[in-house]
Amino acid sequence: GDVMKESAEIALSYVRSHAAELGIAPDAFTGKRFHVHVPAGAVPKDGPSAGVTMVSALVSLLTGRPVRPVVGMTGEVTLQGRVLPIGGVKQKVLAAHRAGLRHVILPLRNGPDLEDVPEAVRAEMEVTLAEKVSDVLAAALAEEREQQQLLAS
Repeated sequence: GDVMKESAEIALSYVRSHAAELGIAPDAFTGKRFHVHVPAGAVPKDGPSAGVTMVSALVSLLTGRPVRPVVGMTGEVTLQGRVLPIGGVKQKVLAAHRAGLRHVILPLRNGPDLEDVPEAVRAEMEVTLAEKVSDVLAAALAEEREQQQLLAS
């Protein structure tokens, strides 16, 4: 939908305007177009919740740093790189847990919503509460030594 399209545009604008500090080569955007594909076309999707995911995917693509495979994330992103709260935290954390993820990144302001998640699930999940995109990327992207292990597996 339109809100998800706007989230993709904000993610690209944020990454483009912060390329140097993100370790992205100056010519990374020259002559390139980006297409965001969200599968399961029959399932309607809209809303800003995928903002942090889109930023993480773009930074991963443009830096070669893979996203850690056990991490799920949700949150709206502003052009200034703030991570804003979203709805449906309980359902999203439960879905991540069901999918086998053991680490979720949520907006800082959604911290109180974790009380709605059953204790048994919370006990098995690592949660990072993010206020800024830099918090998300620090938790989501693999470090140099992890990259070698991920690429080898």
